Amino acid sequence: MLKYKVVEVSTVSEDMLEEVINEWTGKGWQYDGMHFAMRESQKRPSMAFVLFTREEG
Repeated sequence: MLKYKVVEVSTVSEDMLEEVINEWTGKGWQYDGMHFAMRESQKRPSMAFVLFTREEG
């Protein structure tokens, strides 16, 4: 059975995203993708959602 994990990152920076990816892949999850939440008034994302999957069962 395929399980999904979504990690919300409120401080979107290269270091923070690397930290989240390294932490969860180290726990056995596989990186599956990333989605960004944007604000119209800013060029940088205000939030990121990092997606992971893992086979269980």
